[in-house]
Amino acid sequence: MSNADHNLVKIGITMGDINGVGPEVIIKTFLDNRMMQVCTPVVYGSSKVASFYRKQMNTGEFTFNIIKDASQAASKNPNMINVWDEETKVDVGEATELGGKKALQSLQATVADLKAGKIDAMVTAPINKNNIQSNEFKFPGHTEYLAEYFETKKYLMLLVNGNLRVGTATGHIPLNEVSKAISKEKIIEKAEILNQSLIKDFGVRKPKIAILGLNPHAGDNGLLGKEEIEIISPAVQQLKEKGILAFGPYPADGFFGSGAFEKYDGVLAMYHDQGLAPFKAMSFSSGVNFTAGLPIVRTSPDHGTAYDIAGKNLASENSFREAIYLACDIVKNRKLYSEAGENPLPFGTYKKERG
Repeated sequence: MSNADHNLVKIGITMGDINGVGPEVIIKTFLDNRMMQVCTPVVYGSSKVASFYRKQMNTGEFTFNIIKDASQAASKNPNMINVWDEETKVDVGEATELGGKKALQSLQATVADLKAGKIDAMVTAPINKNNIQSNEFKFPGHTEYLAEYFETKKYLMLLVNGNLRVGTATGHIPLNEVSKAISKEKIIEKAEILNQSLIKDFGVRKPKIAILGLNPHAGDNGLLGKEEIEIISPAVQQLKEKGILAFGPYPADGFFGSGAFEKYDGVLAMYHDQGLAPFKAMSFSSGVNFTAGLPIVRTSPDHGTAYDIAGKNLASENSFREAIYLACDIVKNRKLYSEAGENPLPFGTYKKERG
């Protein structure tokens, strides 16, 4: 094995809901052999399910290298660990109890290896947040499950497409609960996570962060709501006092519509659709969901199971491929960040070298 192979990031990949587009976009991603120059992929799922979709897609000679343990992963091939061996009924495009059960088994096997250090990062294929619910999974989605599994209370869902990075102060909650869920402390906490992630995960030395308002026109000086005056503006001021380059609050419509987002390294929206609707309008085919604040690296495509097109060979693998790329980049950026912290230049070195 060459030194280049040793440097490849080993990516664990969950199969997601076997009845959705997850298996299809995984196969399409690794049909391109160039992906094996980027990473060493290990899919946690079922070779029989993969074979079902390969036949449907008529992929020719494409196969997975079947292994028992991540340590056996071949660097020139897409690898697969059979999390279960039994025949599995695939009901393409259907939300079934079995689909949820197998998605959870795949997820559990992947996170176990990630925690054990057998893989460097994970990319999650889409799950159905309803049929995966069980005694072992009582969460709104991957993000909350991973936060508990890795014992992390402070985390942030971050949508990424190039330099556009959008996080949300509140998560998967009803719209009528957003106002009472927002506090100065929560905005500061989420902005601090975003700031640290931009430095550590994205290599931005001094990030500029835009904070969005909650109400139309950012409250219009209290006419349309007072959260901006009473909560958001004080949070922005306190962030500045902490040395974080935070700005706002900005009216969300004009902020995205005018292209002002291009001037910032990160954006903190107040609620899910405020940030994700414009993000997906601009980045639907290539956006990536990243969970910032976790001790491990996890990304996913920014789309769901897409049952309506499952099994029709219509799903685009672009977002999934971008999720692979981003996971690799973040692993490498974290390593550089860690090495810089361990080996700082002695005080005055730079000045001496410059003469």
